Amino acid sequence: MKILVADKIAEEGVEYLRQQEGLEVIFKTGLSADELSREIADVEGLIIRSAVTITSEVLKAAPRLKVIGRAGIGVDNIDMEAATEQGVVVLNTPDANATTTAELALAQLFSLSRNLPAADRSVREGKWERSKFIGAEITGKTIGIVGYGTIGRIMASRCLGLKMQVLAYDPFVTREVFEADGVEPRDLDDMLPELDYLTLHCPLIEKTRNLINAERLKKMKPEARIINCARGGLIDEVALLDAVRGGHLAGAALDVYAQEPPIGSPLLEEEKIVFTPHLGASTTEAQRAAGTEIAKQVADYLLRGEAINALNVPFVPGEELTRIRPYQNLARKLGCLLAALAQEPIDRMEVTLSGRAAEVDPHPVAVEALVGVLSAQLSQSVNSVNACYLAKRQGISLIETRDETIHDYLSLVTVEGFSQNDSIRIVGTLLGERQPRLVRIGDYEVEAVPEGVLLITWHEDRPGVVGALGDVLGRAHVNITRMHVGDSTTEDTAIAVIGVSSLLNDGQMAMVAGIPAIHKVFQVTL
Repeated sequence: MKILVADKIAEEGVEYLRQQEGLEVIFKTGLSADELSREIADVEGLIIRSAVTITSEVLKAAPRLKVIGRAGIGVDNIDMEAATEQGVVVLNTPDANATTTAELALAQLFSLSRNLPAADRSVREGKWERSKFIGAEITGKTIGIVGYGTIGRIMASRCLGLKMQVLAYDPFVTREVFEADGVEPRDLDDMLPELDYLTLHCPLIEKTRNLINAERLKKMKPEARIINCARGGLIDEVALLDAVRGGHLAGAALDVYAQEPPIGSPLLEEEKIVFTPHLGASTTEAQRAAGTEIAKQVADYLLRGEAINALNVPFVPGEELTRIRPYQNLARKLGCLLAALAQEPIDRMEVTLSGRAAEVDPHPVAVEALVGVLSAQLSQSVNSVNACYLAKRQGISLIETRDETIHDYLSLVTVEGFSQNDSIRIVGTLLGERQPRLVRIGDYEVEAVPEGVLLITWHEDRPGVVGALGDVLGRAHVNITRMHVGDSTTEDTAIAVIGVSSLLNDGQMAMVAGIPAIHKVFQVTL
């Protein structure tokens, strides 16, 4: 499998990929969009940093692409919706740059407090303006942290070590987590009037765009200062400049900007704002860590299917993945069978894991059932990355349940599809925790191997039907590889699940359907 490294990453990462058996590494940087589209046409893996933008057009040029690895945390240069729809998993390295970015924010804190850039320029110009650069102590001051992920937590621990009072806002973190770290959880608007410093460590999404706007800046003290080493766009830059120039804010330190580089920005004219050129991840240690980690993650996904730090598919640890894969394989087959038997569009699916199967996470198993259903309906490639996205677009809801009760088998996977006027229930199990078996279709008990081409008939439960069916298949030169006939306790018909050597054409299917005792016939390839 080919991996294109289209951005500069640590040589250790590239070398790691080259050492992996089964991978071919192409290292080309500085590509234009057209050049990238040509290079990406036949690769399975792509590794980038922030210099390369992956648009929907680029993705369309990559039909074999399975994974994009972003060396770093931010993925705003990747069209995530297009990647998900195409079934491409996106990985990042959220912790590789965490310490480095937190340390830069801390450096900005000191720089702002002691006017270091302006003082440096003054001395270089031959001046000695000690009284001009009166600074502020950090000890005892109050800092507010917006975003309490890995970087925010490192920043909090450093600030606590500086004897600062630390407040934090993150709607996705519980009060217990904050309090365990010695941090006081607060609502964003409530804490702003108390702050001497505000530092941002949250992602840029639509809800956080211009999170710090004119209204919120007015709530802050005139002597307060703002630090942004997270993402450009979190602060309304026009409002920030107005606040600093108007004396409503003492200063700001920016490492990121709404447009990068910020050429021609009015911000650059303000001396009370300190600037750095997006240096958050720019240390030797961080570059080495990010490059090596993303190389390992992309290799793990392509070679072993383990999606570490995936942003658009749930992570399943390696050991659990080994155990869960047979259930996923079974669920996908049951989903394919469900799609073949459904007479109307399915609008709801329920996947239930029973007995020992209930010990594993039901979501990856349920998603594979969706893959089976959708693969039979859609022309595009469907996998665990895009199945939920495509199901939602098709109007199919998914319900996952567990039932620890052991029924007739130690483990059962039940896939049930509901349409406007009907429902179909298909049940399977694993023999020896490995071999898939079909054990029920609706009210009919069967025991069939779900593989190859299956012919499924509903017919009258009387002698001669199987013989007539065998005669038709024999005249069509179609071999029967397996056969199981099941009956129902509630119906006077029987079902036959027949493994055949090849798909029947329309004429042969018509001959089978023409047998007087057969009510319905379907065929499916599993």
